[in-house]
Amino acid sequence: MAQEDRGPAPGPPPPLLVVRDLSVVARQRKQDALPIVADVSFELGPGEVIALIGESGSGKTTISLACMGYARPGCEIAGGSVRLGERQILELPPRERRAMRGRDIAYVAQSAAAAFNDALTLGRQVTEAPVTKGLLSRDEARAKAVALFREFDLPEPETIGRRYPHQVSGGQLQRMMAAMAMICDPRLLILDEPTTALDVTTQVEVLRAFKKLVRGRNTSAIYVSHDLAVVAQIADRILVLRNGAMVERASAEEIIASPVAPYTRQLIGAAHVMPATIAPGRAPPATRISGGGASAPLLRVSGVSAGYGRSGGPLALRDVGVEAFAARTLGVIGESGSGKTTLGRVIAGLMPARSGEVSFEGRSLGTSIGARSREELRAIQFVFQMADVALNPRHRVEKILGRPLSFYFGLSGAEAERRVRALLTLVELPADYASRYPRQLSGGERQRVNLARALAAEPRLIVCDEITSALDTVVAQAILDLLRDLQERLDVGYIFISHDISTIARIADTIAVMQRGAIVEAGRTEAVLTPPHHPYTELLLSSVPDMRTDWLDTLALPPRA
Repeated sequence: MAQEDRGPAPGPPPPLLVVRDLSVVARQRKQDALPIVADVSFELGPGEVIALIGESGSGKTTISLACMGYARPGCEIAGGSVRLGERQILELPPRERRAMRGRDIAYVAQSAAAAFNDALTLGRQVTEAPVTKGLLSRDEARAKAVALFREFDLPEPETIGRRYPHQVSGGQLQRMMAAMAMICDPRLLILDEPTTALDVTTQVEVLRAFKKLVRGRNTSAIYVSHDLAVVAQIADRILVLRNGAMVERASAEEIIASPVAPYTRQLIGAAHVMPATIAPGRAPPATRISGGGASAPLLRVSGVSAGYGRSGGPLALRDVGVEAFAARTLGVIGESGSGKTTLGRVIAGLMPARSGEVSFEGRSLGTSIGARSREELRAIQFVFQMADVALNPRHRVEKILGRPLSFYFGLSGAEAERRVRALLTLVELPADYASRYPRQLSGGERQRVNLARALAAEPRLIVCDEITSALDTVVAQAILDLLRDLQERLDVGYIFISHDISTIARIADTIAVMQRGAIVEAGRTEAVLTPPHHPYTELLLSSVPDMRTDWLDTLALPPRA
């Protein structure tokens, strides 16, 4: 009996997105074009995730925006093509490009807090796009939003849309943003650093939500990140970028297991993973019972409680005690709301304690800046998390660094200029950066200036509040290396505050683990990070990604204490 001819076996589906020879330039003047992205090409199939990875300035966000037919002010798409399905996006008139955004292509930004309007309820903002585009009625949009809230495991999905952005956690807000992106059923989802500034425990929740989203709905996605350990959990393929050019492109497994380019190996080495071995921390010198001296703690916090608002309001710190030593680093670790930044502010005098004592070199300090002498203020400096906010954008670097020199030492004129140049050299920046404004510096360079301003006071102790959390992994590692070098040269003590226990493991000699305003575990680094752990320390350690592609799928987090 003749066998029926069924024809050739079906091949793989055609790619959803095809990017060919994409180039983007910045135009400072009409005739001058500065290349930002040069000849980038890749394809993305239905239900696939490709990660664009690299440092700031590598072009990854510029490429993802170009896939929407968009270039930021001052930039223009100079060449190449972007095809989504059968449509050539770059050839569409502006009105049709705008119509595709939010409908066919959705964008999830890095900061959900900045993307939402604080004056409007979450439900209204999530349902706005399908209603204004005429895709759904308001009632249909509300029903679909509730279904998405349930799919993303948001609490009370029927009523959470009535809340305002400030009434939900960071992880919940990021998942709300994902629901807002998906409500129009886009074919392509662009995720631009969606977990960068989140706690490691919250990062796991958001990564799981995004992975469930793209797998369950067969949605294609571009995932923009600087952290290879994170993208390994969600990406099928990885495109490594540097200075706007492609460095390496392969499957996630190939990039992780056998990277070819030296730059890719550098990214792997700087990823936010726990070190293979914990180097023994330098033990704090034994505290003398009397006589002070070099072996006594530089700083001692005893039984400190503190809170915001009125004196009878809720406490952010509860009976906290820590010690910090010269030429040593105390790492303070915990999730958002654990009280770690509040502790740093109390130590620096930026916030008063309600009870307890903060002593420095054996002398009790005043509870606020106004109650401390100029010398006490000089001795303890605070480096804020966001250099963009901490540095006055209207002042040149020379004025930013000159103010503490004038305030603490009365320096001006040529002597101040000489000291500013020396400070820039100390933080490994060119001396001519003194004439620049903060906006003319990269994120890592601004953070170095932020640190130089603290060093201008010649302090004995510096409180570093999450100063690497928003930086690329390579840049963050360079800042950590700089801190170690400065400590060895200046004998300065650090209190390093972070939500990333892998970062703390790289720099701290001693660790204090904070939860809900209290210290739950403390000691030398290798002791705290060696089992058995407190349950909350175990949760933090378990939430740090491993450099393997199946880590998220096999992860079983311990319950919260």
